[in-house]
Order: sequence, then C-alpha cells, then structure tokens
Amino acid sequence: MRRARQRAVRPPRRAALGGALVVVLLAAACGGTSGEEAPTGPEATEVADSPTATDGEDRAASGDPGGPSDSEDGDGSSDGEQPTVGLDPAFAVDPPGRLKDLPRTADILVQTRAGIPEETLAEIRDLEGVQDVEQFSMLQVGIENRVLNLAAVDPASFRRFTPGQVPQSREVWDRVAGGELAIAPELQKKLPIDEQGFVELDQGSPQVHLGALAPQIENAVDAVVNVKWGEELGAEPGNALLISTGITAPDKVVKPLTALLPRQTSVQRLDSVARFGLDINAKQTAFVVGSVSEAVGVFNYTVLGGGRIAPAESWVRTHITTAQVPILGSVTCNKAIIPQLTAALREVVETGLADEINPGEYAGCYYPRFIAGSTTLSNHSFGLALDLNTPGNQRGTVGEMDRTVVAIFKKWGFGWGGDWRYTDPMHFEAVRIVDVR
Repeated sequence: MRRARQRAVRPPRRAALGGALVVVLLAAACGGTSGEEAPTGPEATEVADSPTATDGEDRAASGDPGGPSDSEDGDGSSDGEQPTVGLDPAFAVDPPGRLKDLPRTADILVQTRAGIPEETLAEIRDLEGVQDVEQFSMLQVGIENRVLNLAAVDPASFRRFTPGQVPQSREVWDRVAGGELAIAPELQKKLPIDEQGFVELDQGSPQVHLGALAPQIENAVDAVVNVKWGEELGAEPGNALLISTGITAPDKVVKPLTALLPRQTSVQRLDSVARFGLDINAKQTAFVVGSVSEAVGVFNYTVLGGGRIAPAESWVRTHITTAQVPILGSVTCNKAIIPQLTAALREVVETGLADEINPGEYAGCYYPRFIAGSTTLSNHSFGLALDLNTPGNQRGTVGEMDRTVVAIFKKWGFGWGGDWRYTDPMHFEAVRIVDVR
C-alpha cells in the first residue's frame, strides 16, 4: 500500500528568477561520455536563465588550481544563499553549508521493501571492508513512460557519494535543501519541464522546480530531492543504502552484507555496473510511487540481457492477466487497468469510432524490458501502457490518432504520448486508476 502523504498547499507561483544552476562542466570533470553541452537558444532559457557556472567552478573543472574561488568557502560554489524562485517553504530543509567530510565512492546500492533498522545499520557499518554508509529513500516515479530513480536525501551527507566535483558544489545542495530538484544533465530534454522550470513528479502533487543539472550516480540515481519531497511523494523512509568500500573490492563485502538483509533485498555492485552493465545475477527492485503505485506494488526483477528483464513470478501471478476487451480482443495487461481500458474502448465503440482503432496495428501492453538503449524501466514493464495504430503514429510526429479517441482515453485515466515533448502518439499509459462503476 502507498504511504499516506501530507498534502502541502503551495502559494501562487512566481516566475523563476534564478533559473536552473547548470553544472554541465562537472559532467566533463567526471570523465563521462554524455557529450552534454551548456543549453543554448530558446529551449535552454526555459530552465537555464542564469549563468552556467561561476568562475571558481570553471577553474575547478579545468583542473586549474590558481586564483581565489568566488566562494568564501573555497569550494567553487556561490555564497550559499537560498534560491530566489517561487518555492513552497514547506518543502525546504536547512541548507547544508560547505562540505565537511571527504567524498566517498558509491560502490554498492541496497534497496529493501521497508526501512532498515538501526541495529542492522550498525552491523553493516561494522562489516570488514565497509568504509561508510548513507541511508536514504529510493523511489521510482513514472514520467512519460520513463521510470526514474529518485533519491530523497539529506543533502548534507548524501552529497559525499555523488561523482566528480558535485560534492563540492555548494549551490547544488543548497538548492536541493531549498526544495528544488537536481537531475542528470541528459534528462533535461526528456522531461516535461514548463517554461518556468517546474515539473510534475506525480499527478496531484505540487510541481517541483528544477534547480540543478548535475551528474548523478550512474545506473543508480537519476534525480535527487530532499526528504520533505520524499514524504510528499510517499517514499518509504530509509529503504536504501549507498555503501562505500574504499580500497576494498566490493565483491568481498556483498556476501556478508546480504546475510544481514531480508530476502528479496536488492544488492547491486555499482562498480561492476559501471564496467559491465547491470548484474544479471542480482535482484533489482522498483518501488513505484504516484497515482498508479498500488497497481505496481513492489516490483522485483532480474536482468536477462538484450534489454529484457524477468519480473518475479509471484508478481506476474498477482498483477498480470489476459482479458477480452472491445475492439482489440485479447490483451495481456496489469489487472488494475483492465476495467478502465474496457470502459474506454466500449465508449469508443458507442461513439461510433471503433474503426479509428485497428486491432491489427495493436503492439501490445505488457512486455518487460528496458527502454531501448538504456537501463530505464518502461511502463510497459508493469503492464500499464499500450501502443495503438503503430504505423501512422511514430515517435516525433503529430500522429494520426483520432483526437476524440484520445479524449475518451484521457477521461478514463490514460495519458497520451502525443502530448509529450518528444511525442509518441501510439502510446497510452495509465496515469491514474479509475474506479469503474
């Protein structure tokens, strides 16, 4: 069941004055190959009205030790003032200030169904080879058929585990503490960010402002918010750990670590992920939150290779079914959406538009795999999305879907890919579960 969330009322939004802090220079400092450039042109001004970096940050990225920093702390950041955008103070925590501890390597990621007790945490810290441990909340949010790993964190301590020079960038973590979102730079063009730099992480929740583009922990974290945002989104407190093993090989820690944790816990070696891709022997876990969270529950799976995954058989038995629906005939989808899918298709028939959906061009609903070329889960993995009339509705086009059909599907709780920034007009996905009576 999804945790009850405290609903906060956000005051009327002002225009974002500061824009997003763009830390693209840090991507190069990490030795990555993302190839991101500083945003330019009209599209960039939607979320990046401010300068991309301070002079101190430029020196740090280039490796030039000369010259004083623009920050009195000497950490290549600004003066640490809170952001000036129109933010809800209900989502702010104390700013972390300057980095007080040494950065750590993120070697192992642990995800459990529930929070990890203090006594277990103490035992993990005492394991031979464990240098440091950071407890936080990990949740998955589905945005435009892309399931993002969102970490709800204490900015003061979590920052130590982030890559490159991100731990020293005080402004990034002041913005997260102030209630803003930090994302990996490559996600900027893939999220539905409005002209003022806000994005909705869950239908019905207040929108969060994009405050920083900064590299995240590869194949582990896509975006970061503070703990108050985690509470709003229904995160399970303390259900994840980052473990640093320092000079000890992580594989020497995995076995004794696993022995301390509940069954079905996901223990992922991030060092091997970086070199070889996701471990096909390790259990993976997704804790989806949001309007359709109860339709997914806890999603355990293993990686098969070739972009395919194998959900736990117990999950498939309880969540996936094959049913007969109007127009399409037999479909295999998540049990939770069958009633509203049936209702939507029945209304299409009753409206006289059945011929606008070609059952021979239906491309399926449930197929467990990553989005092509990534390790990001799709809503098709949960059986919550379906593709219709595929030949005439390719990505990046306006598509040929009848707009009355689209309106009917929206009425019955489905979002349409034709509304996305990078359109996918064949795609419909459940964005809320409708009680069909």
